[in-house]
Formats: sequence, C-alpha cells, structure tokens
Amino acid sequence: MGFFSLGNSQNTYLGIWYKKISVRTVVWVANRETPLVNSSGILTVIDLGILALVNGTDSVLWSPNVTGSTQDPVAQLMESGNLVVKDVNDNILWQSFDYPCDTLLPSMKLGKNFVTGQEWHLSSWKSSDDPAHGDFSFWCDPQGYPQLILRNGSIELHRSGPWNGLGFSGRPNLKPNSIYKYGLVFTEEEVYYGYELISSVVSRLTLSHDDVIQRWIWIDRTQE
Repeated sequence: MGFFSLGNSQNTYLGIWYKKISVRTVVWVANRETPLVNSSGILTVIDLGILALVNGTDSVLWSPNVTGSTQDPVAQLMESGNLVVKDVNDNILWQSFDYPCDTLLPSMKLGKNFVTGQEWHLSSWKSSDDPAHGDFSFWCDPQGYPQLILRNGSIELHRSGPWNGLGFSGRPNLKPNSIYKYGLVFTEEEVYYGYELISSVVSRLTLSHDDVIQRWIWIDRTQE
C-alpha cells in the first residue's frame, strides 16, 4: 500500500497493490475521484478518530465513511488486501472490501446485503491511466435467481444467466478448476457471488476500462 502515479500524469493516488508481484498491479484506489495534484499527501488520523488522506494544505481528499466517532481507531492492511479500520475491541468499523474498484479479490463479494443496504459491485477505471469511475460496472443481480450483469451506465450489455446451484446457466465455460472455487451465497440477509483460492497462485478478477472481464493468474516461475 502506498502512493503512486500512472503514466505521465502528475496525479497521485493512495492505493493497494501486490507485494509479491514484481510488476506493480493496483487492486484498489482510495481517492480515485480526488487525486493529489502536484502535492504531497499523508494518511493520518484527524479529529474524532477518523482516518483521512490530506494534502499539503491539510485539505481532506478522502476519508472512510465511518459512522460516528471512536477512540484510538486502528487501520490495518490485511494479508487478503483488505484495508480495515477497527476500534479498540477489534470491531470492524470500515473495510475497503465493501467498496471495490475494478478488481475482485478472493473473499470479496459481488451482491447485496438486504439488512444494511450495502451493495458490492465492480466499476471500471476511466482509462488505463485514470482510476476514476468509468462507464462500465459488474453486478450480481439479487432478484429472483441471482445472475451476474455487465452494464454500460444503465444499459445492460450481458447477463450470465441464472444461478442453477452449480454455476450460471449462460456461462457453461465457467467450471470447477484447481486454482479457485467459486459460488453464490443466498440467505435472507444477503446474496453475493465470490471465490476463494485453493492453490498457492495469485489470481484476481478485473473489469477493464473497455468492458472486458478477465481472470488473471500470476505465475512465479515465469514472473508473468
């Protein structure tokens, strides 16, 4: 986790990327809509125990949406790539996994929590050099038999077909494999699609700025 810039841009972002992969691969961006422009920044704790990204003039560019205040909050980057803010009793007040960008990591969710109203979906970058929200999004529609939907704004581009208990009816090529296991969780409280790794490789699912959904696998032996 740290600050980075893209291409020839002078914009700077706070993001999370793999430590293991030699090519910097950003999986989450905090201030994707409010970059640091020709300015230094720092991640700090401001009044009321709130974590915040501030620029050189002490203006807050980004802060987690934590309800209320807490004493002595702790921010921790987990091995999973999840940035969490916890209170003194280790209760999670906020986590980056609830606010995906263009990447779905293991243990992340695509779906909806019916109790809190929290929705999880991927949103593409605007371009390869601009992580601001782009045109495309990838959702798990919880209505009826859940299915995955790719959208351009409000226009549906593709549906995976309903979940049939083993997979999505319109995605016969999505089959069990030796790298990850996927599934759909469907309860009264929430519905979501997700996956877990069952091997030692690094893998992620992404939505590109030009509407391509891709599964990536990093191979240490070839460094690619």
